[in-house]
Amino acid sequence: MSTYPQISEQLDDIESAREEGRRKMEWARQHMPIMAAVREDFEANQPLAGERIAMAMHVEAKTAILVETLAAGGAEVAVTGCNPLSTHDDVSAALDDIENITCYAKREVDSDEYYAAIEATIDLEPTITVDDGMDLVAAIHEDYPELIDGIVGGCEETTTGVHRLRAMADDGALEYPVFAVNDTPMKRLFDNVHGTGESSLASLAMTTNLSWAGKTVVVGGFGYCGKGVARKAAGQNANVVVTEVEPRRALEAHMEGYDVMPMADAAEIGDVFITTTGNRDVVVAEHFERMKDGVLLANAGHFDVEIDLDALSDLAVDRYEARDGVEAYEMEDGRRLNVVAEGRLVNLAAPVSLGHPVEVMDQSFGVQAVAVRELLERDHADAYEPGVHDVPDALDKEIAEIKLDAEGVAYDDLTDTQREYMGSWDHGT
Repeated sequence: MSTYPQISEQLDDIESAREEGRRKMEWARQHMPIMAAVREDFEANQPLAGERIAMAMHVEAKTAILVETLAAGGAEVAVTGCNPLSTHDDVSAALDDIENITCYAKREVDSDEYYAAIEATIDLEPTITVDDGMDLVAAIHEDYPELIDGIVGGCEETTTGVHRLRAMADDGALEYPVFAVNDTPMKRLFDNVHGTGESSLASLAMTTNLSWAGKTVVVGGFGYCGKGVARKAAGQNANVVVTEVEPRRALEAHMEGYDVMPMADAAEIGDVFITTTGNRDVVVAEHFERMKDGVLLANAGHFDVEIDLDALSDLAVDRYEARDGVEAYEMEDGRRLNVVAEGRLVNLAAPVSLGHPVEVMDQSFGVQAVAVRELLERDHADAYEPGVHDVPDALDKEIAEIKLDAEGVAYDDLTDTQREYMGSWDHGT
């Protein structure tokens, strides 16, 4: 049994932390109409009654509203962080004070503490897992396989986690069903594009106090996150260069008007480099050797492996803190390459970062909540075999309808004639 302490046992002034955390949560709650509607339903119908949910997420104000909602639906919840630098300790403390919620998340933990906190959530013996990056699922399968038979299923929030889960499923190693929440339209079209684009650029600007106008911004990867970063950077008058390994995405970037080239060429002209691939070694030694003095290096992917910091450290003759959240690596020839937020997820790990805008996380967490509900619908539970599953389209539409209603946006419905036409094959010219 884990002896890792919950956050309330780790902070000196716990009451002040809780008060500030509650203030942040209340601000988020005001701007999350989807979660308000889902919570109202959960409180009335108790779809999660008796369930135990373990979560590894970015513990900040928006996430706290999801955790609250799951507890309001009848579940007992244990939650920790999914990144050593993304937790807001005050929000963690506020969560830990809510009935049926235990929070272990703390900012700036080392690797041992990070995984010990994950193990602490597993002590709950969960029936459901909610993950952002798949570290929780991996820990259960590797270290606590005896718990798997009691787990109904899970939900995965982010691109990297879904990639890992699919690889695990392909190897026949994933032993319970997990919804790929990241892959729903309500997640990838808004959270990944607008959320990552806006929050990454905002965090970089606030951390560095530098402008985007006129700079050459190199975006590593043109998936949904890369598209968002490229679009938002171009909207702030930056010159955008895209690097890709997938020919169709490279062509798409080209057809949208961006310069597309290999990273080795982009390295010579870029002022800012933002990786968004979910893969490792996107920016490596050969690229560092070509870069200009003063460049910014940032990562908007989940794990800190996209920029090869070991290689950069080997090349550097000096390292120092150039600014809070910015570490300068000085090369032998005097060039300084500046790494933001230790190469970790820049929109959550930089000192002044706040994560994605509240409105887009309202959508993503709405999908998370109804996906958890779906796993526990007894008519559906047996339908999901071990493996990675798409969230049912009806649930995604449910969240979109709640959002449109909250925004006062009306839209058309198909007529019976149109519905019949779209569902038939015998209408010719």
